[in-house]
Amino acid sequence: MRLKQYVIFGLLLSFFLGSCTYTLKIRDGFMAHERKQYDKAVPMLKNEYKKAKTRLEKGQIAYLIADSYKGVNRTTDAIEWYRIAYDNQYGTDALKGYAYALKQNQQYDEAIVSFRDLGIEIGSPYEYRREIKACELAIEWSKAKFKDYEVEAVRFNSRSADYAPSLNKNGQIVFTSDRAAATGEEQYEWTGKAFTDLFIAEKEGAQASLFDNKLNTPANEGTLAFNEDFSEVYFTRCTGKERSNQHCKLMMSKASGTSWSVPKVLGFVKESVNYGHPSISSDGSQLYFACNDSEGWGGYDIWVSERTKDGWGQPQLLGRSINTEGDDMFPTIDKDTLYFSSDYHAGMGGLDIFRSYRLNGRWTAAQNLKAPINSASDDFAYIIDYQTAAKSKDIEYVGYFTSSRPTGEGGDDIYRFAKKVPPPPPPVDTTKEVVYRMLLDGYVLEKIYENPTNPGSKVLGRKPLESAKVQAIFGKKKKDFTTGEDGYFSLELEEDMDYAFLGSKKEYLSAKTTFSTKGIARDPNQPEQRFEVEIVLDKIFRDKEIVLDNIYYDFDKANIREDAKPTLDKLSENLRLNPDISIELASHTDCRGNDRYNETLSQNRAQAAVDYLISKGIDPSRLSAKGYGATLVRVDCICARCTEAEHQQNRRTSFKIVEL
Repeated sequence: MRLKQYVIFGLLLSFFLGSCTYTLKIRDGFMAHERKQYDKAVPMLKNEYKKAKTRLEKGQIAYLIADSYKGVNRTTDAIEWYRIAYDNQYGTDALKGYAYALKQNQQYDEAIVSFRDLGIEIGSPYEYRREIKACELAIEWSKAKFKDYEVEAVRFNSRSADYAPSLNKNGQIVFTSDRAAATGEEQYEWTGKAFTDLFIAEKEGAQASLFDNKLNTPANEGTLAFNEDFSEVYFTRCTGKERSNQHCKLMMSKASGTSWSVPKVLGFVKESVNYGHPSISSDGSQLYFACNDSEGWGGYDIWVSERTKDGWGQPQLLGRSINTEGDDMFPTIDKDTLYFSSDYHAGMGGLDIFRSYRLNGRWTAAQNLKAPINSASDDFAYIIDYQTAAKSKDIEYVGYFTSSRPTGEGGDDIYRFAKKVPPPPPPVDTTKEVVYRMLLDGYVLEKIYENPTNPGSKVLGRKPLESAKVQAIFGKKKKDFTTGEDGYFSLELEEDMDYAFLGSKKEYLSAKTTFSTKGIARDPNQPEQRFEVEIVLDKIFRDKEIVLDNIYYDFDKANIREDAKPTLDKLSENLRLNPDISIELASHTDCRGNDRYNETLSQNRAQAAVDYLISKGIDPSRLSAKGYGATLVRVDCICARCTEAEHQQNRRTSFKIVEL
């Protein structure tokens, strides 16, 4: 999962760090950073920076300092240290961090220059075109003469993270925070603060208190939503038997006198998926939420479940007006309008807040709320306060949202907004016929490796792939394209249609992506809508190891866990798309344990992965399993001194193409 900062995804984190992360004594700044104890890492790393003797060492330490500042949302400090790291030869990662930090700090002109420099350095201006466009939009929208909103921070914000407000029946605000008063004595070392809980405050008050002890526990709780009559509450709790296997679940509790019943997990929740951000419709019939189910369009997507006589039905994925390849989350359903946040729809940077309307059962194109609601930081959790009347005829309504903008008091802060009455719109020519069109821009890309001959080396970015073939399949139709040097193809889309795009080129593995126009409304405000898909083709490297990410095993076991299945499902799909290749699937252990034990365990794990692929319909003759134990380490370190990150790199599952 791509983490922007802990508070945004706060209750959607899968805590992949083992329990040792929380118990081992921190010896130095490197170890503190590795274990995401950023609050501790900064002073230790600064002391180590002063002692560094070479530019390369200074660059490495400076980058870790910058990354630690980023982790605790101190953007200005991060900018300084990313620059120091880059000046000390740390490379493109430092320039990348510098560019993103400039954008988050609303230094858009400087960010544009840095993103362009970054594209040149990695050899692909394509890679950062979206970021440059976001900066250009931010500059344009910030200069608008009329701003739709007035915005101010609420008084009960703290120096901790305060986010995801919800309106209580007594005219109070219930929100999520990691302030010191949270339940439990354990510290979340990422931030040096408490785990998150639900708090309550008066709208105009300066203080907040814990909401309810039936809902708050020593685990992470938050992002709460009430139903219309406040008889039910929905929220997120992150739990698990072990820290290394925790996931975030949607919970429901019912009003019980002045308190709440013991919360229960909703029936449709899957064990290996992270859920959060519930919002229930005013009639109580629909529950909207975000999750990272692998059956979605990519990243986190927004889903809806219909209430049945037996509870909540199987969730349905919202269409491409809403969901993208990026992260789409924090939905708020308000009658026929859906407010949500996305880091992929065209915006100012980070998560921006959007709205979409339901017309004839379909959703219109997402509209950005622009500045000052949105900023270069993460903006999310938008709600309208119907309990409070507007104090002026110039104001339509008031409400609240959350932002991590650097002008705030803490990592995340809650803001109150007033939606102003807009000026009269320009006259519309009603005699002119509206022509509705949906256009798709497609790109075929390949990865840029730090070492062009090694697929195991770091991926610097992606670049357009020339002369690739693309076949579009929709209904009973097919259409073929060949890309130019820009890797581009385009297609005018039909309504209510599912599309499959198959990309191919000699010496590359074929790949597939999909798109659907189902559920997309004809929007009179945006009669022409543009969408985008990307197809990434992997170059064929014979007899070279390719590591499979997110393949984890329980201690001393070889069975395939639920959270490993999406990666293996993707591999099985690649094998179906490329029927001429055979692979060796390998498993490796770290150096701990004796040789015989490691070899046996790794062989069993490799065979379990092969058996899983066979169960998905892959011909066994195309697959072989090999356990290498600890004989082929990726990081050659002294075993007793290897960091946990180095052990993890060595403890991997991989494959290599052995026959074409």
